Amino acid sequence: MRFLLAAVNAKYIHSNPALYSLRAAAGEELGSHIKLVEYTINQQMQDILADLYESRPDCIGFSCYIWNWNIIRELLAELPKILPFTEIWLGGPQVSFDAPQILTEYPQVRGIMLGEGEDAFRELLAWYVEKAQGRNPKDLEQIPGLCLPVGFTPPREPADLNALPFPYQGDVLQSLENRIIYYESSRGCPFRCSYCLSSIDKRVRLRGIETVKRELQFFLDQKVRQVKFVDRTFNCDHSHAMAVWSYLKEHDNNVTNFHFEISADLLEEREITLLNSLRPGQVQLEIGVQSTNPETVREINRTMDVERLERAVAALRKGEKIHLHLDLIAGLPREDYDSFVNSFNRVYHMRPHQLQLGFLKVLKGTLMEQRAREYGIAFLEQPPYEVLYTKWLSYGEMRSLKQIEKVLEIYYNSNQFLHTIGFLEKAFPHPFALYKALADFYEKKGYFERASARARLYEILLEFACEADDCHREVYTELLVYDLYLRENAKSRPAFAGDLSLKKEQIRRIYREEEQKRQLLLEYQDYDSRQMSRMTHVEFFHYPVWDMDSWREDMPRREYPVLFDYRKRSPLDGQAGTIRLKEECVGETGGMEA
Repeated sequence: MRFLLAAVNAKYIHSNPALYSLRAAAGEELGSHIKLVEYTINQQMQDILADLYESRPDCIGFSCYIWNWNIIRELLAELPKILPFTEIWLGGPQVSFDAPQILTEYPQVRGIMLGEGEDAFRELLAWYVEKAQGRNPKDLEQIPGLCLPVGFTPPREPADLNALPFPYQGDVLQSLENRIIYYESSRGCPFRCSYCLSSIDKRVRLRGIETVKRELQFFLDQKVRQVKFVDRTFNCDHSHAMAVWSYLKEHDNNVTNFHFEISADLLEEREITLLNSLRPGQVQLEIGVQSTNPETVREINRTMDVERLERAVAALRKGEKIHLHLDLIAGLPREDYDSFVNSFNRVYHMRPHQLQLGFLKVLKGTLMEQRAREYGIAFLEQPPYEVLYTKWLSYGEMRSLKQIEKVLEIYYNSNQFLHTIGFLEKAFPHPFALYKALADFYEKKGYFERASARARLYEILLEFACEADDCHREVYTELLVYDLYLRENAKSRPAFAGDLSLKKEQIRRIYREEEQKRQLLLEYQDYDSRQMSRMTHVEFFHYPVWDMDSWREDMPRREYPVLFDYRKRSPLDGQAGTIRLKEECVGETGGMEA
């Protein structure tokens, strides 16, 4: 008997933790009947269909979410044609809240596992194994936590997290190389945000801290690149959070990055101090601000102290150790366009490394779905059930925010244009005005209609900057060159970067002297001047591009030689290390800019 557990992920780099948790919960003997397969939504449906056919399982179980529901429905329509004797089961948040309707729509589906599936799946798999061995298992109706065509079976109590086995046993990680590993140390959430499915699980359950430490050590020993905690509000229990972060500090392997979703306004001083003592880039924090409008925050049943959140983010930003990812949601009740602009600007001024502008998704089973008509919310009938408009935001305004989100991703969240954007902000009354103007520029020029190579993005931004603030054309040109070489040692220079050929002898002198004195590039001791010149880059500027806040219009132009070291990238934004060479010493002694 073979039971195939199938996931269709949003990207190849993702993995599906539910599959591994279900297989681990089944135990070694029952687990021998399980095969796991993972695909992505970018694959052709017929290619997935063919692969499922080749497995010829007795049962297939699909893990269903908003991002894969459309392609899974296509598979449900076709699978019975090629595998008529294979029984199909569904599970996951997408099918847990209108299960009877789904079974009516897809009569070929044998049943749906509701909510947490570990215990239900183990009993279901045992039922199939007993049946295949000729024994007489109990009726399916006696297995709690299922929805069958005849109705619901008895409800199942939430799982005991401490009784669940570690999902990544044995050599599982070998099949997940170069992919994000997901891990949970708790389930449930103390908050009741009306748009979130986690609000339905009204009890926070923690996995024992000693168990968590052992499992984290497994990831550390394996030198996994990234572990993403899926705990909904990781720091809701302060002692638990402190214990985990302290353990990571004490056992850092200088490789693994850990991602946590937190409420920053809950952070205590001792937690901030601890986080700021970690290796730079060891931890990244995702902070769901969603809105800074107090009426909106109250309406969605959220509890948040925005001022305290700002102080916590500022303290973490000052520490320069933690990658900060802040979220906003457009389309929430009682937030009109002007209110969203205020929320955007307030969060933007916190200077996160990433600012995600998301859009409300009206998920099945949430309070938001129940109140959608009251709020005048129209949303897509198909996944991802995204808002089209509300009583407070028109469809046209929502479309405008969609375009702003695109340019925000390109020019802010990519961390490729930080210095150029930082100076360009001064030409606009506030940050939102900059991105609105940039989105309008893209629309006017037709740039949204075609994908642009990375080099072209720099050219477009220069074109926009010169149109918006033409008197600083030379400044923007140099800032873009600086941003470009911070990201990559580009061998093909864009046209606006100018010709370095006149500086060749000066550049050779810099590297020859470094070869002799070994003062700056200490990690290049085994390389000669020619090799160092290929592995690093020297550029000449006439403005202090690394700190334009200190520059004044009346300052005389001078030459600033900068050396870019790609072996010393920032773990927070990926930018190369830089050495500002003394102008008067280039060709003589080298040295750092004072």
